[in-house]
Amino acid sequence: MQETNTKTNQTNGLHWGPNPKTYSNWTTHSNRLIPVYTFGINLDPVDGENSIYRSEAKLKSLFGFVPTKTVNPQAEYFDQTDVYRLQKMAANSGKKRIILFVYDGMDWQTTWAAAINKNGKVAYHEGRGTGLHFQDYRGANTDFGYFVTTPHNSGTDVNVDRQIVTSPGGDTPGGYDPNEAGDKPWSIPTDAGYPIAKGKNTKHAFTDSSASATSMTSGIKTYNNAVNVDYLGREVLPIARQLQDQGWHIGVVTSVPICHATPGSAYANNVHRYDYQDITRDMIGVPSLFHPGALRGVDVLIGSGWGDNKEKDGKQGENYVPGNPYLTQADKDSIDVANGGKYVIAERTPGRKGPDVLKEATAKAIAEKKRLFGFFGVSGGHLPFQTANGDFDPVGSRPSKMEEYTEADITENVTLTDMSLAALDALEAKGKPWWLMIEAGDVDWANHSNNIDNSIGAVLSGDQAFHNVTKWIEEHGGWDDTCLILTADHGHYLVLEDPEVLTGK
Repeated sequence: MQETNTKTNQTNGLHWGPNPKTYSNWTTHSNRLIPVYTFGINLDPVDGENSIYRSEAKLKSLFGFVPTKTVNPQAEYFDQTDVYRLQKMAANSGKKRIILFVYDGMDWQTTWAAAINKNGKVAYHEGRGTGLHFQDYRGANTDFGYFVTTPHNSGTDVNVDRQIVTSPGGDTPGGYDPNEAGDKPWSIPTDAGYPIAKGKNTKHAFTDSSASATSMTSGIKTYNNAVNVDYLGREVLPIARQLQDQGWHIGVVTSVPICHATPGSAYANNVHRYDYQDITRDMIGVPSLFHPGALRGVDVLIGSGWGDNKEKDGKQGENYVPGNPYLTQADKDSIDVANGGKYVIAERTPGRKGPDVLKEATAKAIAEKKRLFGFFGVSGGHLPFQTANGDFDPVGSRPSKMEEYTEADITENVTLTDMSLAALDALEAKGKPWWLMIEAGDVDWANHSNNIDNSIGAVLSGDQAFHNVTKWIEEHGGWDDTCLILTADHGHYLVLEDPEVLTGK
């Protein structure tokens, strides 16, 4: 289906974007409501009658202004910043293990597509759904709801070298009009252009990954491209650093580059999400442009970015170091225990199986009471893309952009499950309390490419990681002192007119 629709750009029961006549007509984010699944805690403090969206005063406090057509006295949905509040409440209630599991770019429709394809039937048309592990798991107290992702604004300009905002407020303010977009994630917009800031009656900004991740980790509304700074560019402290100050250990896992928007927003500060090398410096505890005195750094960081090389990168400013765009060789050398640093390093090694490399490094970090750093991937900065059938043979979003992997690309790399379990073991060995972000970042990359095959595969590989995480929790003390929040940072614009086409029948 992906191959046929890509070549013809004709719809076959589904399409991407507001135009139902072509398969691909919008390749970025949208202002859709996003599902959230909680385990070990519930959503009562933030949804329904406690929704920020029922109160003009609370919205003004959140945004600094009252967004047009956004107050909704009947709102059941809540805000993305409430994910931050839920984590704060979990810590204050005595939880000692907090996991934020983020599927980058996975809206309700993407989840629905994966559940349909996995189970070979259309089992639901609204609500929490069934068929995926995170939909069906009942080993802990669980809840389901959905939130607004709109940012403070889009269109803000910055100076990366000076780390300042140069045009506060941007050009398009945030907001959410339920009459245009619908009051549920599965609602059909009355104006197809509204979710992408092209509405005929109302125009609200849709978020990028860094503004949305900052909302979930720091509890504020900010401009698109911001990493834990407010709309004026002022530093805010993410939940991980607040907890670290209270003695918590911190871990970050991702299937995409270690310093991308979502993992970067777990810990770093920067006025622009593409200042990758400086964001990594914050995460590994070496001096950065924003923090010349250096942050403490995280205890566990495992992700992708290995193998990329770039001589120039104007987005990263004057201090860009040619080579790997995400991690300089000098910074990697400085953190290596072999050179007196704090991290045992596991990286893709020619001729060696990735899971073995990671397991050995994890065991060494635990035995020597050191930190753990993992660096894997293929050219392009990510792990190999898994497709819907579980293989690694993606059809390109365009025929000329097909991605192919060697046998070494598969065997020398790890999976999101491998990385997640390594992080859990390493953090648990350091002792509770600890906080961990796990990001299935390749869902977003697939949806940007309007690639339904990769999108389903990414959701399923993330779901397998979730399944293994819940088994790990059950085998390590259970849920009494643990909570897990599983959600996405934003949606895209997949539309399923005929969901039956994904059943494979």
